[in-house]
Amino acid sequence: MNGQHSQDRRTVTVAALFVDRHGCYADMPNVEVWDKERDARLYGGPYPVVAHPPCARWCHLSWLVESRYGYRCGDDGGCFAFALAAVRQWGGVLEHPAYSRAWSKYGIERPPRGGGWVVADDFGGWTCHVNQLNYGHPARKATWLYARLVRLPSMRWGCCGHSEAVISFCRRRTGDNRRRINGRPAEATPLVFRDTLLDIARSVRADHTTP
Repeated sequence: MNGQHSQDRRTVTVAALFVDRHGCYADMPNVEVWDKERDARLYGGPYPVVAHPPCARWCHLSWLVESRYGYRCGDDGGCFAFALAAVRQWGGVLEHPAYSRAWSKYGIERPPRGGGWVVADDFGGWTCHVNQLNYGHPARKATWLYARLVRLPSMRWGCCGHSEAVISFCRRRTGDNRRRINGRPAEATPLVFRDTLLDIARSVRADHTTP
């Protein structure tokens, strides 16, 4: 890709769905922020999207949350279903924790842990497994992506280096003295990863058609 094409791509507007209005997408040029107050489920296009639907009801420990607090697995107010539909319609990329139960619920193929894009479904989607440690997160933060109608880049596959922190719901191993993080530090999207997701969304095919 030459410099001129890169410059042109940055002018493509992207809708960032289910994000914090004060977070890493705030005040970025050519990025529409759809936060909780704006209700991302009302997004009607026409821009490609980067979607971060809430994950607490879908993570691999959601069964524990259900048993302790009564919040049913998958009961997220339709956020994931909307985000998935938006990516399928307008193009872009969706991010969720690795091993998200939403993948099986919506018939998305589980990506290989070692990396690489694989066919996700019958809608022309693609999925992959990445670790946000490779993009500057202090913990591994294993992540699954779902993308459609975009150019698929080579990601930083595998897990490069040793993490300095571990997300707090992970079981502490004997002798593991790494810093424990949760809340905003755990949920934060590294800027390099954010930019990678925006680049994916901005590569949406100009000739794409809705399903």
